Amino acid sequence: MRRPDPLPSWDDLVALGREHGLEHLGVAPADVLARARHALHARKAAGLHAGMGFTYRNPDRSTDPQRAVAGARSIIVGARPYRLADEPERPTEGAWGSVARYAWSDHYAPLRNGLQAIARRLRRSDHRAVVFADDNSIVDREAAYQGGLGWFGKNANILIPGAGSFFVLGSVVTTAEYPASELVADGCGACRRCIDACPTGAIVEPGVIDANRCLAWLVQRPGSFPVEYRTALGDRLYGCDDCQTACPISVRRGPRVA
Repeated sequence: MRRPDPLPSWDDLVALGREHGLEHLGVAPADVLARARHALHARKAAGLHAGMGFTYRNPDRSTDPQRAVAGARSIIVGARPYRLADEPERPTEGAWGSVARYAWSDHYAPLRNGLQAIARRLRRSDHRAVVFADDNSIVDREAAYQGGLGWFGKNANILIPGAGSFFVLGSVVTTAEYPASELVADGCGACRRCIDACPTGAIVEPGVIDANRCLAWLVQRPGSFPVEYRTALGDRLYGCDDCQTACPISVRRGPRVA
C-alpha cells in the first residue's frame, strides 16, 4: 500500500505554480464567501445582472466552497497574466475590428494546467483537491481577494499590487489546510479613471457594474445588440477592456509580487 507523500510546504506550491506561469498564489479559508453572496443577491434583485447566468444563477452554491469539495479547508487561488506586450498586427486593408485582450488567445488552458499540477501534488498527500477556473462553482474574484492577491478596483476587477488586472484567475479547493494570506488594502485612492473611461457609464458606483450597459457582456448576450449603445460599441467585435487599459496600475506593470 502506497504511503501518502508529506504535505508540500507553501513555498513548494508557490515554486510549482511559477513553473507553470502562475505569477501569484494566495490562500483563502474555505468558508462561505459571505460578501460575494450578499452582493450577488442584491445586484440580481436590482436587475444589474442583465440576465447573466454564471455565478448569478445560484449565488448560494457559487459562494460555498463546501458544495464544491466536502470538507474543504483551503482555497488556493492563482493568477496567470494575459496582457501581451504588443497587439496583434492589424490588417492593412479590408474591414477589421477590436477584440479585448482576454480573448486574444486561450489563457485558461495554461492556467488550468498550472492549477492541476498543484492539485495533483496535494492528492499525493491524500487530500482532495479540485480545480475551478472560469467556472460558476466559485466566485473567483472574491476568492482572489480573500486569498490576498489584490483588492477590488473601482472597475470591479481584482488589482494585484504592482501588476494590475490583466490576469485570469482560478482556484484549487482542497481539504489540505494552509494559513490564510493577509488581505491587501485598497490602492485606488481617489483615482476614478476607469469610471470615466467606460464608454457607456456602466460603472454605476465604485466596484458596481450595471451589466445592462457593459459592452463586455452586451456583445455576448443573446439577442440583438441594444440600439442605444451601438455608437459606443465602435469597432469592437468581442469584449471591452477600456476600464482596464485606463487603469494606471494595470498599464504600468511593476515587479512581480508574490
